[in-house]
Amino acid sequence: MPDLSSSLPSALRVQARYLRLGGVPALVAHPDWSHSAPVVVWMHGRTVNKELDPGRYLRWIRSGIAACALDLPGHGERLDESMLAPTRTLDVVEQMVGEIDGVIADLCAMPEARCFDMQRLAIGGMSAGGMATLRRLCDPHPFVAACVEATCGDFARLYDPAGGSNRPWESGHAAERIAGLDPARRLEGFRPVPVLALHSEADQWVPWDAQRGFLAALREHYRRAGADPGLVEIKTWTETGAPFEHAGFGRFGPEAKTVQTEFLSRALDARPRGAFGG
Repeated sequence: MPDLSSSLPSALRVQARYLRLGGVPALVAHPDWSHSAPVVVWMHGRTVNKELDPGRYLRWIRSGIAACALDLPGHGERLDESMLAPTRTLDVVEQMVGEIDGVIADLCAMPEARCFDMQRLAIGGMSAGGMATLRRLCDPHPFVAACVEATCGDFARLYDPAGGSNRPWESGHAAERIAGLDPARRLEGFRPVPVLALHSEADQWVPWDAQRGFLAALREHYRRAGADPGLVEIKTWTETGAPFEHAGFGRFGPEAKTVQTEFLSRALDARPRGAFGG
């Protein structure tokens, strides 16, 4: 079992628990572990783990939102270094998509299940975690909102060899493998819910043009479905100073976290129950 004292700031540590949900290692943090609160299932990006960016989870619980952060397949507590390679990203995404329902089922079966309001359940992720988020939303699901960052829902365009010649990685994914998971091909199953997308327009790993095209198609899908295209909210920065302009939004990191927390608070009707010191 991980040592909470060494991996989390004290203000989060007192509100967090390490669990296995549906067989997936999870870090679950709750505002007070006594009252019902909305919850966000969150997935990190490739090569890191669920402990990344604890400040995100602190902002959520201080706003009355519980966090259920998961280790992607082959990452964190279930490390398999072969799964960290760019050539395995779709394997990671596909497995994670198949695990999400088991996570939710076990969350509902916890002795403290009453602390999690499943009528106010959101999902989100960054990079590969965002890819899993967008793919999961293409099938029937219980989520009422979603937030993604530095990711793309058009897998074909993301992995287009012609567009990827200057990227610091090569995927090697076969066209049929990409098509088998691509959310852009499955928008008819995407039930309109509030979505927030954050992105650096200079992202060198996940080109903004690819995600911008997907979000335009998603908004058009909402319109055709009789929903407000404005439910798809977008916030970008021209450049952030982050490594490869991809992770954390550099000097705009605090602003990105604030935008995300405010979005989730609105979408989930969250009510702060007091701040935690530390």
